Amino acid sequence: MLEDLNKIRDQARELVEKRFQEFVLLGQNGTEEDLFAELSFCVLTANWSAQGGIRAQQEIGKNGFLTFSEDELERWLAKVGHRYPKARAAYIVKNRSLVGSLRSILKLDPCVAREWLVKNALGIGYKEASHFLRNVGIDSLAILDRHVLSLMQQYEIINQVPKALTRQRYLNYENLLRDLARTFGESLGKFDLYLWYFIKKKVEK
Repeated sequence: MLEDLNKIRDQARELVEKRFQEFVLLGQNGTEEDLFAELSFCVLTANWSAQGGIRAQQEIGKNGFLTFSEDELERWLAKVGHRYPKARAAYIVKNRSLVGSLRSILKLDPCVAREWLVKNALGIGYKEASHFLRNVGIDSLAILDRHVLSLMQQYEIINQVPKALTRQRYLNYENLLRDLARTFGESLGKFDLYLWYFIKKKVEK
């Protein structure tokens, strides 16, 4: 894997650095409302797609995530083609109780922050919590989505893509990627962006 990633490192580096700096600025300067919009984006991408989440985020806007009724959110999510508009709308509305706490969460140790999000945010598991924290500039966690897991299987880093990830399995796989990222010379957060460029020839979020 590292040999193949090194082949695309130079062409991906500028895009990776630019995108990660955007994440850092969001974490440093974003309001609670901005952070909640990003958390809602991560709720939406679960069992959907990053592109779909980006489209929904643009259409609904941070004010919509905060102020639309559950029915309004459901209609907007159905309009942009979400697979589970009713459930995701319910999660987002109930997660509004977290607004006011998100910035303080970013000051915690990243692993502690992730555990807090998994426990307290609806629709957020280890992958989604890691995704949110990376998207606000925390670079020490792995985002183990199906694309990354498939790549790990392809390169025989893991035997197979599991149907479900327990907490312990997630942490074990994360440590495997952490070792690879360290050898590659990047943090886990940036390493994920290189993996996405390798898979899709673009850097999303």
